[in-house]
Amino acid sequence: MSTAEFAELVRLAQQGDEVAFNALFRETQPVVLKYLVTVSGTSMAEDIASETWVSVVRDLSRFEGDEQAAFRAWVLSIARRRWIDEVRRRTRRPESLVDVLPDVTAATDDVDSAADRSAGTRWALEILAALPPDQAEILALRVIADLDVHTTAKLVGKSPGAVRVTAHRALRRLAQQLGGDPTNPGVTNPAPPTIDS
Repeated sequence: MSTAEFAELVRLAQQGDEVAFNALFRETQPVVLKYLVTVSGTSMAEDIASETWVSVVRDLSRFEGDEQAAFRAWVLSIARRRWIDEVRRRTRRPESLVDVLPDVTAATDDVDSAADRSAGTRWALEILAALPPDQAEILALRVIADLDVHTTAKLVGKSPGAVRVTAHRALRRLAQQLGGDPTNPGVTNPAPPTIDS
């Protein structure tokens, strides 16, 4: 989608156009869920995502920007604040929850490809969850949400250099965990599992 098309979509959504808002939601929600699963675990991700979108609806008129990456960063900053609020709330009132992976596949996909993608997504999220929380969050923002270093740094309150170092350490740790060469993270890493037919 071009910058002009995206800017028009945002403008229409800000004026209350439900179709435009749904398009923004469909484009951004999978990234929000994957980010939240990475930082909060599957038990909280869908609830926090719902709270995030309530805030997006309420504050959409305040969003300024015409780029998809800026909108994604804005929504993820809201999601991050909702996650921090939820962690604080649960610290005050602990609960026992069941861990369930949210379904983030599109309804139009065929069953086989949806199952393969879900297994791959689950595999990737489980690997990220094994990292220290700051490394998992930064990788989720850089890779899953496709945010640049400066936007990620602003979102997590670190310098761009610290974001680069943390991402590098996370990738090295992942390479070691996956049995790859830690000096070349792309070598001999196993592929995500697929579901046999």
